[in-house]
Amino acid sequence: MKILMTGGTGMVGGLALRDSLRRPEVTEVTSIGRRPTGVADPKLSEVLHEDFTDFGPAIDRFEHCDLALFCLGAYTGAVPDRELREITVDYTLAFADALSAASPEAAVCFLSGQGADPTGRSRIAFARYKGEAENALLRRGFPRVHIFRPGYIYPVAPRREPNFGYRLFRWLYPVLRHLYPNVGLASDALARAMVDAGLHGTPGHSSPILENRDIRALADRASAQGERAAR
Repeated sequence: MKILMTGGTGMVGGLALRDSLRRPEVTEVTSIGRRPTGVADPKLSEVLHEDFTDFGPAIDRFEHCDLALFCLGAYTGAVPDRELREITVDYTLAFADALSAASPEAAVCFLSGQGADPTGRSRIAFARYKGEAENALLRRGFPRVHIFRPGYIYPVAPRREPNFGYRLFRWLYPVLRHLYPNVGLASDALARAMVDAGLHGTPGHSSPILENRDIRALADRASAQGERAAR
């Protein structure tokens, strides 16, 4: 199977990239980004691309794709509102249009967020924009679209947190997750669930929307299957 992805230098995308490369059923992974991922693997092909509102110059890399992983995003407050909408909505639509033109039968996994509002009535810009992007993806007619709405994403690798709130939550999460299991999940579990859903679907879950508890269950299933295969 051939995977196309973007966001491969990010927290979740980087883990999804590595997970994809480990899968024996995956023969090729193409990563489109503004900078190299730093990963060396014979299965990996990288395309450096600047304008994420226009994937025309890279359209040939969208051909013969079985699965697309869209892991791009921006934190609320990290960029101006106009830029947040461009990253969240415009980039998603441009990617979906290119994929629909070149590989209309591909499956799509989209990294959204908890609280995404497809009705557009939320007062929170992030929720409105993610909901708008979700709606646009679902209208493109792909045979399978899996929309992931995680809560807090706990970084399994050290990183520089974007603000104090994230630094505080990272410290509290190991305790909170025992009290409130659906408050979030680890970044590697989210990445594993995205890749597994894209490759094998979501048996027993008919909705394209995967909330935090659904993602946890999917990640646990993928881990159990991986352990059985390794024996």
